[in-house]
Amino acid sequence: MSILWEKSETWRWIVRKSRDSKPFFFTFATLCGVVPGVIGYCVMQATSSKNEQLEAQLRKTQRPESLMMAKANKEWLAEYLGELQRKEDTNDRYVAALRGETLTRNPYVRIQPVPKQPDDNVPKQTDDNKKEKK
Repeated sequence: MSILWEKSETWRWIVRKSRDSKPFFFTFATLCGVVPGVIGYCVMQATSSKNEQLEAQLRKTQRPESLMMAKANKEWLAEYLGELQRKEDTNDRYVAALRGETLTRNPYVRIQPVPKQPDDNVPKQTDDNKKEKK
């Protein structure tokens, strides 16, 4: 920013004007937000395609791995949404995710509750501790 301040008289004028005038500041801030948004929207509309022939061709030429992953994701999502609708406890998913695991199961079959972890606060006795007590 210092380069702008040192070299650009226009930038200095904008800073001075926005410091002195609240309406100018809000107008400038609005333009800085709205103009890029409008340009981005126009670019997205110009580059997105609703061509059904192109969509059909892309679906026809997709790789088998993509099809397999899409099918698996749909099954997992259907299972999860079904569990939510039935108001089942899904905490085991979060516990497994925290451990870096992924729960795999047949659709609509619940996994058994996650076993309790041993309490880490209780000091474990090692062979050295046992020898010292004797």
